[in-house]
Amino acid sequence: MRQNLQNGVRLRPVDLARGHGLSTQAVRNYEEAGVLPAAGRTPHGYRIYTSLHAGALDAFLALVPGHGHQAATSIMRAVNQGALEEAFGLIDEGHAQLLDDRRTLQAVEGALRDLGPAAIPGPGPGPGPGSGGTFIGPLAGRLGIRPATLRKWERAGLVSPRRDPRTGYRVYGEADVRDALLAHQLRRGGYLLEQIAPLIAQVRAAGGLEPLEAALRDWRGRLSARGRALLAGAAELEGYLRERG
Repeated sequence: MRQNLQNGVRLRPVDLARGHGLSTQAVRNYEEAGVLPAAGRTPHGYRIYTSLHAGALDAFLALVPGHGHQAATSIMRAVNQGALEEAFGLIDEGHAQLLDDRRTLQAVEGALRDLGPAAIPGPGPGPGPGSGGTFIGPLAGRLGIRPATLRKWERAGLVSPRRDPRTGYRVYGEADVRDALLAHQLRRGGYLLEQIAPLIAQVRAAGGLEPLEAALRDWRGRLSARGRALLAGAAELEGYLRERG
């Protein structure tokens, strides 16, 4: 930092903005948010930026893809305030979240492997005349859980059985059995109902287990991209820290 200032490196707001594909107002906003260190001023009140500010902006823009805008802002604000431990803690949280997401993906993939095609029942004679599916008792027995657990899962949105129009009993169709089996695997893996619900929603949106493979590949790709983005952000931030001295 001192070397850059001694060398008299000066940048106008428009220079900093153009160099990063931003508007001058965006640069000012970033300074006000603490993403950039406070700018010097000319006798007439115009902002004076230096290569240090350019380095801060480089670091921030590199942090955003991996950490998100809000977390990247908090990291840079902490760095510029000299609160490095706070900044490092925020960075650790980003890596911990990525690791947690990887473990979630692995749990889903493991659950799907455990299910396998043979675990998903096809259409067959149902529990009542002319209706396909199974009642709550047999399904609970198959899973080794109580019927009350299936009712709890229904309230949480994990299964959505229809009602037999004659008896009012719950009838679990093929998709319901699939969702219950997947939920059971994830619960055994220690996942909470509120964590499982969005995963079940993904299975439903994909239309079943086989189409979900494409979603899982995309999920893996996005996690890998985020991992690389975290590395790129860390490299830029390290450069900025060295420049600050």
